[in-house]
Amino acid sequence: MNRQMYRVTEATQVLGLGRSKVYELIRGKRLRSVKEGRVRLIPASAITDYVALLEQEGKAAR
Repeated sequence: MNRQMYRVTEATQVLGLGRSKVYELIRGKRLRSVKEGRVRLIPASAITDYVALLEQEGKAAR
C-alpha cells in the first residue's frame, strides 16, 4: 500500500529539502498541506505536483 500522507519531517526526506524550506513552500502555496488536529500533513499528490512544477519551471528557464 502506498503512503498517502507525509509528516513534514518525512516530506523533507522525500524532497531532499530542509524543514524550514518545506514550511516556506507551504506558506508560499507552492506545496499543499493539510492539518489533522495539531499535525501538518503533506499529501503524496502535493509532492508529485511540486516536483512537476519544478520540472516545468526548469523547462521554461531554458
